[in-house]
Amino acid sequence: MEERETSDGPGGPQGLISASFNQDTTSLSVGTKSGYRLFSVTSVDKMDCIHEGAECPDVYIVERLFSSSLVVVVSLSMPRRMNVYHFKRGTEICNYSYSNNILSVRLNRQRLVVCLEESVYIHNIKDMKLLKTLLNTPHNPSGLCALSVNHGNSYLAYPGSQTIGEIMVYDANNLSKVTMIPAHDSPLAALTFNTSGTKLASASERGTVIRVFTIPEGQRLFEFRRGMKRAVCSAMAIASSVDLLGRYVSISSLSFSSDAQFLCASSNTETVHIFKLEQHSPSRDGESPTWGAYVGKMFTAASTYLPSQVSDMMHQDRAFATVRLNMFGLKNVCALSTVQKLPRLLVASSDGHLYIYNIDPQDGGECVLVRKHRLFEGDEAPQEAQQEEEEPEDGRSLPPSTSPSYAATVSVPSTPPSSTTLTGYSEDGGAEKGDVIPEHEFAEGPVCLDDENEFPPVSKQTN
Repeated sequence: MEERETSDGPGGPQGLISASFNQDTTSLSVGTKSGYRLFSVTSVDKMDCIHEGAECPDVYIVERLFSSSLVVVVSLSMPRRMNVYHFKRGTEICNYSYSNNILSVRLNRQRLVVCLEESVYIHNIKDMKLLKTLLNTPHNPSGLCALSVNHGNSYLAYPGSQTIGEIMVYDANNLSKVTMIPAHDSPLAALTFNTSGTKLASASERGTVIRVFTIPEGQRLFEFRRGMKRAVCSAMAIASSVDLLGRYVSISSLSFSSDAQFLCASSNTETVHIFKLEQHSPSRDGESPTWGAYVGKMFTAASTYLPSQVSDMMHQDRAFATVRLNMFGLKNVCALSTVQKLPRLLVASSDGHLYIYNIDPQDGGECVLVRKHRLFEGDEAPQEAQQEEEEPEDGRSLPPSTSPSYAATVSVPSTPPSSTTLTGYSEDGGAEKGDVIPEHEFAEGPVCLDDENEFPPVSKQTN
């Protein structure tokens, strides 16, 4: 998965800055004040540290390509420079400098996408050459974008507007626009594709409604509302971007299960929601209607006479399963994965822990915490779920984090890149002032990953 969370809050002795899962949720990448770490998340009982890199401090972006040795790193000390490493060899493959701070990086087996505040760069991952620069994209201060992990249809999604929730869908393989989806009334906050790249989920800054669309058509398939039942009173209570306790809700992470049957959403509240993507079939003729079905029909009939906002709320599904975290106000990234043949929910939190929950795929309900792992050396050993319950609690949730956001952190002037650079290229192929790429961009040989059975099979490039 390509979700990332950032935090400057305490997460351990080295300080957690960011966390992200790889494309098939077999690995967790963590950026810290001293560098970065890669963990294997293929087991419940243990979480092995695959690699620890200290090439540069204060890493706020670290993305691994599936289970290969290719890892992309961006540091707060040089936020305009992207470093690509072969971590098993301990060597740098290449580095690229850009005209502004790098806000996010996305990978699949064909493309590497770099998102800046008002531009997007698309590279060929086999040789790292720049294929396309999308200039003057709508203001995107969080670097929100999603790239399909299915390299056969490398769809890229990013905001199409600064003021409303439009989604631009772009074909990163054929380098052409696909469609514009009018997804929400307010600006976008989260985006994610399913594994095959045939579905796209989105949430807006209001943090209440999550929608799923078909790709490439852009037709709406599902609409979910965080944690609420289909009732007018509940719908009225959450018609704004606050929860029932009056707290601001900001969705930070969306993730599909590998079979696209489930979708999870995490936010700055203590609840993670899991939605089930299923179409509700109408009752068959001759079947005795239940009381619930009768009430549902009454609501459906009544919705015709109600304002459209309330009518929409009555047709939205609630969460199939939920998780109650022992925190509030801390960012986290969630992912749905099959670990040791069972469906699990993984939550990497800025409190410095990875939480693993069991999911009941038939009945849903409250998920069960089965393991809690610490992400830093020198901390206590992994804890069982029972130990989690024994931790001191006073019944109050943790206060919201007061640390500055990532966007605020990197908005300060940065040191210019030290590498030799050449003028970059616009979407039409002409030189564009201010956009820079390194001189070795135009080197003849391809860049290198040659581990056995790894992709991409490319060779070493020197600067």
